[in-house]
Amino acid sequence: MDVIVVRGDITTQEVDAIVNAASSRMRGGGGVDGAIHRAGGPAILADCVQRFPSGLPTGQAGWTTAGRLPARWVIHVVGPVFTGDTAARRPLLAACYTNALRVADELGARSVAFPLVSAGVYGWPIDDAARTAIESLRAATTRCRERGWWRSTPRRTTRSSTQ
Repeated sequence: MDVIVVRGDITTQEVDAIVNAASSRMRGGGGVDGAIHRAGGPAILADCVQRFPSGLPTGQAGWTTAGRLPARWVIHVVGPVFTGDTAARRPLLAACYTNALRVADELGARSVAFPLVSAGVYGWPIDDAARTAIESLRAATTRCRERGWWRSTPRRTTRSSTQ
C-alpha cells in the first residue's frame, strides 16, 4: 500500500474518489470545499442536499457524485476546528481519514485523494495535521491500493511504502 504526497490541484486528480474537507452543513463553502463544488458543478451540491439534509457531524464521512470532476465520487468529511487541545480533538481528525476510507471501500474505490483536513480555515497546525493524516492513512485497513494526500500548491511528489 502506498501513500503518495502531492502538491497540486485535488480537483484535477484522476482517482476513483476525492475527499472534500466540508463544513458540517454540507452546502459548499471556501477553500477545498469551494474548489471542489466549483469544479464539479451544481450536481455535487444537489446530491449533498438530497443525501445530507441535516449535514454531517464532525469526524464522519459520506459520499456524493463527483459531477464534472474526473473522479467518480466525492467523499465528504467534516474535520474538527482547532481549539488548542490537539490531544482531545486529534481522534476526530483521524476519524475523518479512516471514515473516508471506510466509505471508499463501500463504494469499491481503489484510489483516493485527500486534502489536508482541518489545516486551512479550521486552523489545525499543519505539522500535526500532516502527521495525523499520514499515521491514519498508513494504519487504516482498506482495500484501496493507493491513498494520496494533496496540498494546494504545486511542488514535488514523494512516495512512501506502507507494507
